[in-house]
Amino acid sequence: QVQLVESGGGLVQAGGSLRLSCAASGRTFSGSAMGWFRQTPGKEREFVAAINWSGRVTRYADSVKGRFTISRDNAKNTMYLQMNSLKPADTAVYYCAAASVAWATAPNDYDYWGQGTQVTVSE
Repeated sequence: QVQLVESGGGLVQAGGSLRLSCAASGRTFSGSAMGWFRQTPGKEREFVAAINWSGRVTRYADSVKGRFTISRDNAKNTMYLQMNSLKPADTAVYYCAAASVAWATAPNDYDYWGQGTQVTVSE
């Protein structure tokens, strides 16, 4: 059974940092794109960042560019999201996802999803 498990969420003050992790099990994703999305109540899930199978290609939403860094360790089947200079607008449930293709950014392109981890940024 394929599982993606996020960790590292929590409460932080504006300007602070958090590092999210996404551990995959059940199959290897070393040949697949992986990504982070986030969602707030009443809104659609939005793209945050994606990384290709090798880790050499990344893409970020404009709202997080320059503050967030996505990375992956294929040997550990794990993906990370380093979030710096956090803002209250970053408050959301963050989801990790894995695709069955080498590159993907749209939610519909992703086949596997984690359960989500809450990130709350206070003023």
